[in-house]
Amino acid sequence: MKNKINRIHSLEKAFVLYMNTMYDWNLNWTGEGMSNWDAEGSTAKGNKCVVEMKFRKTYYETKMIEVFKYNKLMSLDDSIVKLYFVSDPKGSYMFHLNKLNGLSKESLSCPKNTMWNGAKTNKEVYLLSEDLAVMKQQFNTKLF
Repeated sequence: MKNKINRIHSLEKAFVLYMNTMYDWNLNWTGEGMSNWDAEGSTAKGNKCVVEMKFRKTYYETKMIEVFKYNKLMSLDDSIVKLYFVSDPKGSYMFHLNKLNGLSKESLSCPKNTMWNGAKTNKEVYLLSEDLAVMKQQFNTKLF
């Protein structure tokens, strides 16, 4: 389990470095504390922001965010840009949560926590279409 946590933290840190280096953002990784998001700082335009990240080994057509997590992010000041980043085997997707409206709650049987041990529970979630992403990088996995 410790190795899985370390892998996730490494991916989160790599995302922060990538955004800071390639897009002139000023993000700090917050993943080791009890924060409800994985990075915070500012965008290239100087807007305060927070980023929640998910790295999935399985591709799903829609990207799931727990209602609990979404509500925590959306409870922050309106001036803060709230972003949700998902990476899976077919691509990476960034959602600007402040701009999403009319999301419908669904109840799904999900792993109890990130460090899945087989235990499941019903969770309220929003399913986000890839079309809603403001940044998309899709991988052509058929090349290999």
